[in-house]
Amino acid sequence: MVTTKRYHLAQRPAGVPDDDTFDLREIDLDDPAGGEALVKLRYLSVDPYMRGRMDAGESYAEPWEVGDPLRGAAVGEVVDETGTEFDAGDTVVGNMTWAEYHLADASELQRIETGALPVSTALGVVGMPGRTAYFGTREVLEPRAGDTVVVSAAAGAVGSVVGQLAKLQGAKVIGFAGSDEKCEVVEDEFGFDACINYESTDDYVAALADAAPEGVDGYFDNVGGPITDAVFSHLNVDARVAVCGQIALYNAEEQPTGPRKLGKLIESRARVQGLLVSDFAPRFEQASADLAEWVAAGEIQYRETVTEGLANAPDAFLGLFEGENVGKQVVKVSD
Repeated sequence: MVTTKRYHLAQRPAGVPDDDTFDLREIDLDDPAGGEALVKLRYLSVDPYMRGRMDAGESYAEPWEVGDPLRGAAVGEVVDETGTEFDAGDTVVGNMTWAEYHLADASELQRIETGALPVSTALGVVGMPGRTAYFGTREVLEPRAGDTVVVSAAAGAVGSVVGQLAKLQGAKVIGFAGSDEKCEVVEDEFGFDACINYESTDDYVAALADAAPEGVDGYFDNVGGPITDAVFSHLNVDARVAVCGQIALYNAEEQPTGPRKLGKLIESRARVQGLLVSDFAPRFEQASADLAEWVAAGEIQYRETVTEGLANAPDAFLGLFEGENVGKQVVKVSD
């Protein structure tokens, strides 16, 4: 038996979550039964989609009940197991609780080898965010040489990779990010052709007209809201729009009614398609292998924002909605 600290959903938030949303408990875990493994967490992922799981309403991810442990992708080390294919010392990734230790069914875990890359990248550039960018760009956005592609949340874990993949296809790439410092990273490290600071820009439509005078052929939407309204006004004929996230609206207690932009789709004959990376699960291994190869070759750059300590996991999660992270936000639970 091992004692661990673990976060639970204390109450459903009204609007923006706060400290009262999270309940840190100390619990005992049994020794592994047949087919189970005890994992010591090293890194925990926090992601915007988790906000939807805190609400009772329907979403693409099943809601947590009040009192449930919070869960997310995590990397850890197997410390004990019974009747599994794993050995003590194996590094694994899986959907685990926000905790120091997690008792998992072996079917929930996958052994990983990240080679020269830090194991945390299994939660980022070669993990779910990287694969989201991979399939969203290649299968939905379909950038072609000479296209102009716009990416919102361009400094984030998904958007930063989307822009670089589009550049590899010969597209011109424009990003939106929330500070001059982030825009500098987007342009200088991730290789975007331009970046618009949405915090200091009053007129997104005019800013896009300056950055993309030839119009927009592809838009990867991570945020929704006024940025998306502005991009829609610039869509070219046969443009492709990949809708991956709507973080600007996740904490809204009532969904706002924005400008009516669907008429632009008639003019542009644009294709707007939602994206869930889980639809591509049979091809995850190939996507991660390709991404790792591009990172090793220096064709894709990545950033991580690492928050130290399980106790600070709520702050790391809430910081996503304040734009505090660059690249993938992870929580370092242990060495």
